Amino acid sequence: MKYKELFSPVKVGSITLKNRFAMAPMGPLGLADANGGWNQRGIDYYVERAKGGTGLIITGVTFFDQIVEKQDPSNVPNPLYKPVHFVRTSREMTERVHAYGSKIFLQLSGGFGRVTIPTNVGDIPPIAPSPIPHRWLDKICREISVDEIHAIVKQFGEAAFHAKRAGFDGVQIHAVHEGYLMDQFAISLFNQRTDEYGGSLENRLRFAKEVVEEIKKRCGQDFPVTLRFSVKSMIKDWRVGALPGEEFEEKGRDTEEGLEAAKLLESYGYDALDTDVGTYDAWWWNHPPMYQEKGLYRKYCKMVKEVVNIPVFCAGRMDNPDMALEAIQNGVCDVIDLGRPLLADPDYCNKLRSGHLGEIRPCISCQEGCMGRVAEYSMINCAVNPQAARERVTAYEPIIRSKKVLIIGGGVAGCEAARVLAIRGHKPEIFEKANRLGGNLIPGGAPEFKEDDIALADWYTRELKRLNVPIHLNTALTKEEVLNADYDTLIIATGSSPKVFSLGDDEHVYTASQVLLKEKDCGDSTVVVGGGLVGCETALWLAMHGKKVTIVETLDKIMAVNGPLCHANKDMLEALLPFNGIDIITGAKVTGYQNGVLTAVGKDGEKQISCDSVILSVGYKEENSLYQELEFEVPEIYLLGDAKKVSNIMYAIWDAFEVANHI
Repeated sequence: MKYKELFSPVKVGSITLKNRFAMAPMGPLGLADANGGWNQRGIDYYVERAKGGTGLIITGVTFFDQIVEKQDPSNVPNPLYKPVHFVRTSREMTERVHAYGSKIFLQLSGGFGRVTIPTNVGDIPPIAPSPIPHRWLDKICREISVDEIHAIVKQFGEAAFHAKRAGFDGVQIHAVHEGYLMDQFAISLFNQRTDEYGGSLENRLRFAKEVVEEIKKRCGQDFPVTLRFSVKSMIKDWRVGALPGEEFEEKGRDTEEGLEAAKLLESYGYDALDTDVGTYDAWWWNHPPMYQEKGLYRKYCKMVKEVVNIPVFCAGRMDNPDMALEAIQNGVCDVIDLGRPLLADPDYCNKLRSGHLGEIRPCISCQEGCMGRVAEYSMINCAVNPQAARERVTAYEPIIRSKKVLIIGGGVAGCEAARVLAIRGHKPEIFEKANRLGGNLIPGGAPEFKEDDIALADWYTRELKRLNVPIHLNTALTKEEVLNADYDTLIIATGSSPKVFSLGDDEHVYTASQVLLKEKDCGDSTVVVGGGLVGCETALWLAMHGKKVTIVETLDKIMAVNGPLCHANKDMLEALLPFNGIDIITGAKVTGYQNGVLTAVGKDGEKQISCDSVILSVGYKEENSLYQELEFEVPEIYLLGDAKKVSNIMYAIWDAFEVANHI
C-alpha cells in the first residue's frame, strides 16, 4: 500500500491514465518492417510493457517526412510512407495494448536537422534553421526554407491523423528537446533567421506552435498532443556540454527562457510537457549514464510544474519508487517516465503494485544494449534483459525432460544461466569459490556511481533463492569432484582474473579489484596503469574520494579499445577525469616502480611520477583451466562468460541466456 498513490489515475488532455507511470520514448530502431509499419518484434515489445502494468506507452520516435528530410522507412516506423500498411500494423499493436488497460501515444519526429546520426539515418543532406555546423560531421548545414517548414507542419497533421486512425490515444511531438530540428529553431545559438521563424522567443517557437495547431485541426481538440521539452540546454560551446556542478555560461536555452517557453507552449495547446534538460552538444544529460545522479531532472520539472497547469512528465533515472512517490507527492511532476528500467524489466509496474519490489530487475545505466546498440547497430535492446525487443524469439523454451545442471561460477553468466534453467524447469546448482554471488560486479560496483551493479548482483541472489536454486559459496570444485558429481549437463563460468606484471616494488603495486574492494589502501597518491573503462572508473572514484590520481595509458587515447559502446557514457567519463583533477598521460609505457617513483617512457622521453602506489588495470585473462581439463571428459559441457572470452556484462548475460534457454 506504500506506493498506492503511484497507481492513482491522472488525466492527460481528454484521456485518463490508470497510473502515474509512462514508458519513456526510446528510439524504436529495428522495430519497423520494410514498408514503414511495425514488425512483430515492435508489436511484442510494446505490448509486453503494457502487460507489465505501464499506464502509458510512448513509442520511440517515428519519422514521417516525405519531402524535406527523407529517411529509410525500414529503420523506424513511418506513418506516411504507406499509411494503410502503417495503420494495419499499428492497429494490431494498439488493440493489444488497450486490452491491458494501458494507453499508447505515437511519438512523431519533427526532424533531426544538424544532429543526424550517420550510423542509423545515413549521410542525408543536413538541414538546420540557419547555416550552422553539424553536430557530428564536418559540414555546414543547409538553411531550411519557409516552404519546407510549412511542408513539415502539414505532414505532422497527416501523420497524427493516421495515428488516430490506427488506434493511438494521442501523440507526442519530438521535439523542443535535445537539440533536434524543432529545438534548433527554439534556441537562438542555432537559429539566426531574420524572418517570422527567427528572432524573438515567440518567433523561434512558431514552428512548434503551428505543429500543435495543425494536429488539433486535423484530429480534433480532444486528441491529446504532448511535447518532449528540454527546459535547459547545458551547452558551454558548440559540441561542448557542461558537467554536473560546473559553473558555465549557458550558450543554449537557459532556465529563465525555458520557463517562458513552457508557458507559451501551454498557451499554444500542448496537453503535457515531457520534461528533461540537455542537447546533443551535452547529450549525457538527455541520456544520463551512471555518472549522473538519479532523478537528475526533478528540480527542473518542479520549476516547469510551478508555471504551467498542464501535466508534467519526469524521466531521468527515476527507477527508485521512493523517489518517484516523493516526486508525485511534492508536486515535482504528475507522471513518472521509465525508459531503460522498462527495458530491464517490463513488469516493473505490476511487481511494484503487488508488493514484489525485490523482484524488479535493475537497470545499470550502462547503455550498452540500448543507446549504444541504437547508435552503432540501429537496434534497441537491453544489456541485463536479453528478451527486450526480442520477446517472441527469446521466449522460454519448453522442456521434455528436466536435467540436473552443474554450474561452476556464480558471476553474472552462471547466475543468468541458473535463473533461466530454473524457470524452464531444469534443476541447476551453483558452486562459487567466493563468499557471494556476482563475480566482477562486486568490485565493479564499488564506486558509488556504480551502485546498480551491486543491485544486479543482489537481484540475482534473491531470484535464485526464490527459484530454489542450491548455492554453494566458498566452494571451488576440482576436476575429480566434478567427474564424480551427479549431473546431466555442466556449465563452466569461472570468470577471469586481472592481468599483472612486476614493476619492481611490487609490495605497493595492486590490482584495481584489490583497491576497489578495499583489500589494499592506495595511499594519498596513486598511478593507474591502463586507461580502459575499469582504469578510468577506478581513477574517477579515487579522485572523488580525495586521492591524487594519474592515469598512464600506452595507446594514444584512453578507452581506445573495449570502451563504452554508448558515446554519452564514454564522453562524460572522459570529461569527468580532468574535471576531477586527474592527470592523463597517453602514449607512454611504464618501465618500473622503485622508492615511490613510477617511471614511464613515451614519445616525449622518460617521465617520473611520485606516488604512494601503483594500480594495474591492464585487462583480464580468461580463467578456463577447469574447462580445458574437462572438455573431453563430459558429453554436454558449455563455457560461458569471461571464462569463454573476456567481455562485458551484456555479452555474459546474453550468451548465458542463449545457452541456458536451449538445454
